Amino acid sequence: MSGSRFRLGSLLALALLASLLGGCGSKVINRAPVEDRGVVIAPSKPVVVVPDPAPAPSQVKQLPGWENAGKPGYYTVKPGDTLIRIGLDHGQGAKDIARWSGVENPNRIEVGQVLRVEPPVGSAVISKPVLAASATPVAPAAAPAAVPARAAGIEKAPATAPAGSAPTAAAAPDDELGWIWPAAGAVLAGFDEVKNKGLDIAGAAGEAVLAAADGRVVYVGAGLRGYGNLIILKHNNTYLTAYAHNQSLLVKEDQSVRKGQKIAEMGSSDADRVKLHFEVRRQGKPVDPAKYLPAR
Repeated sequence: MSGSRFRLGSLLALALLASLLGGCGSKVINRAPVEDRGVVIAPSKPVVVVPDPAPAPSQVKQLPGWENAGKPGYYTVKPGDTLIRIGLDHGQGAKDIARWSGVENPNRIEVGQVLRVEPPVGSAVISKPVLAASATPVAPAAAPAAVPARAAGIEKAPATAPAGSAPTAAAAPDDELGWIWPAAGAVLAGFDEVKNKGLDIAGAAGEAVLAAADGRVVYVGAGLRGYGNLIILKHNNTYLTAYAHNQSLLVKEDQSVRKGQKIAEMGSSDADRVKLHFEVRRQGKPVDPAKYLPAR
């Protein structure tokens, strides 16, 4: 009897164990839902750049002389300009332009600045310079004796020009300067409007450089690239002359000089050899000096 009960208990225990094992195999495990916790990027919006408001007209910097831009007698400064170069190109002294334009420092001009390059109306302009008290006059070379018209086989010209004929350039007072050669050497290079704006004249270091006509010194220095030690003379309202590459400079700005006066000594400053570079400027434009100097 006890053995039967033991077997019955074992069977019940086995059945219970099988039931439990079956339940474990078929049990459904509820897992927690997977949640994507990454950063969600919202659709980008176009970026709108709002420009700064335009400055009022009163806030815009106006360069000196802007109201005269484009007017006759005025010049607008360009990149690379210097007051010396502007003066040479307009037949004026750099200091005169600075004074007419109200420029306090001639070494500081701005691109876009407008300068007066012609004297103000009513200002005193000396067309024929007055000899400084310290200057020593030098007698000009004697002109060759005139050849009688009949002896040369040329009929005498009428005293009065025919009606309607244009006056010659020599008749203008500004052209009556009686030019002389500024140095005695041979011409090394002639005038070329593009490559050589004057004459290159040979000579020895220390040889005298002479004023080609009466004038006033409007520049002395080495501030113009390619010219070395330079002197610029203003002869009247029309003509300037320039004397470059000097060894020494013997005059000062605003000094009056006479034709034939020694103003410098020849040298090779900013040049490949000793020489005088001589220019004649007519209203700022380079012209051939050989057309003004006497024949040798």
